[in-house]
Amino acid sequence: MTNFTYELLGNSLIAGESVPGNEQTLTAWNPATNEAIMPTYSLVSVEQVSLATGAAEEAFDSFRALEPQAHADFLEQIATNIDDVGEVIVERAIQETGLSQGRLQGELKRTTNQFRLFASVVRDGNHLGVRIDPAIPEREPAPRVDIRQRKIPLGPVAVFGASNFPLAFSTGGGDTASALAAGCPVVFKAHNAHPGTSELVGQAISLAVKHTNLHPGVFSLLYGPGNAVGQSLVADPAITAVGFTGSRSGGQALIKTAAERTIPIPVYAEMSSINPVYIFPGALQKNTRDLAEGYVQSVTGSSGQLCTQPGIVFVPNSQTGTNFAETTAELISNEAGQTMLTQGIYESWVSKAKVLSDQHGVQAVGAGRDGDGKNAPAPAVFEASIQSFIDNPVLHEEIFGAASLILRYDSVEELLQASRSLEGQLTATLQLSETDYETSATLLPILEQKAGRLLVNGWPTGVEVGHAMVHGGPYPASSDSRTTSVGTLAIDRFLRPVAYQNMPPQLLPQPVQSGNPWSLARLVDGKIKKAGEQ
Repeated sequence: MTNFTYELLGNSLIAGESVPGNEQTLTAWNPATNEAIMPTYSLVSVEQVSLATGAAEEAFDSFRALEPQAHADFLEQIATNIDDVGEVIVERAIQETGLSQGRLQGELKRTTNQFRLFASVVRDGNHLGVRIDPAIPEREPAPRVDIRQRKIPLGPVAVFGASNFPLAFSTGGGDTASALAAGCPVVFKAHNAHPGTSELVGQAISLAVKHTNLHPGVFSLLYGPGNAVGQSLVADPAITAVGFTGSRSGGQALIKTAAERTIPIPVYAEMSSINPVYIFPGALQKNTRDLAEGYVQSVTGSSGQLCTQPGIVFVPNSQTGTNFAETTAELISNEAGQTMLTQGIYESWVSKAKVLSDQHGVQAVGAGRDGDGKNAPAPAVFEASIQSFIDNPVLHEEIFGAASLILRYDSVEELLQASRSLEGQLTATLQLSETDYETSATLLPILEQKAGRLLVNGWPTGVEVGHAMVHGGPYPASSDSRTTSVGTLAIDRFLRPVAYQNMPPQLLPQPVQSGNPWSLARLVDGKIKKAGEQ
């Protein structure tokens, strides 16, 4: 256990110090009751942003020079600190988000596991991507000089907290964990819907910075008004990259600002996805009810406020397809609405669900009932023909919350046409049996171009944090389809390669030295050398 007293002060944390903001204030609200939660938070001015970015810039050189063991120890200390006050964090997050204790306890564990996983990545050092092409002075017609390559961190990173994951995609979430693991100081812009949760986790990170004797500018947490602070943060010359999870409009605004800088920077934004699910005839014949149960659970879990919630499901226009829709209607009628994250998100859901229901050719399949308390709308499922989906762009829009659309298809050709019309997606899911393999195989080449993760006989909600995971995809699922915001590969977003040509051994960085002092696995003359081999 730590000896630190975690206390909500209502201020930003800038380089380890609690700093009152110079602007107006904000108050957290319990979405289940619409009641205010203390304390009031002071908001920083645009001018105060530079205090955090300047400290991050000062911290960069020493932070990026950490040896693997010290770096990994820091990441593990963050996880320990968060665990130490996990009960306090979960209790506050329940008040600020309306999410269940079980959901938040799982998210807390995922948050600390991410830091521990990245600590193991840092110790192994494979993310440094060391390559060595030894000199070949006798090569004809021209000698080859010695060339060595490693990846280095970009510099200070701005991270924006997500509304729907107050822990795993927030202050200590995947963007923060991967940026810190890369050796990049982080300036974090807290989401105003859960400021207390953000402050508790921010204090845990700041305490880890202090206890491992790092420069305090390695981490700062800012509370800011509206878009002004966020835009100022992205425009700040000290910031070298951005991690963002949120709406398409918010991500596009940050991308525009980053591109218009004197020196443009990358924005890794995860924004919008409807996560198509394809149910094939063989799967329906085996377990119609199981499929309907899985679908309803995936649509309604966490009030549908998950970026991988299945917004559309393709179902055969057959008797088994009708049975699936009828079973879905039965099951969802027993579901009560769950509290949404904020009143604003609730109002947006109500508006978008009505727009969908008003579209020509869209019919209601079934709905649940409103939940107890405020901001808990009844979940709803609708139905339309696949041709309506192809013809109407409104049916392609994400509804953030527990609403989904069943699309009935008559042929594989219709499925292929509809799939080609999709925007970029985080996920695409196939529900199938062996009898569906041949048909589904024709769809896979299209889906590979449309989604970052392809699933079979599962549901897209629930993202494993590991080495092979991809949580990204073509625009607008993410702003860079080559990257992921979940899993160890997320670290690559905040690194860039540098080559050292004909460099004297005395000047070579340790990862590329011939003696291999960090015992890294390296690619030497095109062949993998295991850790410890020179």
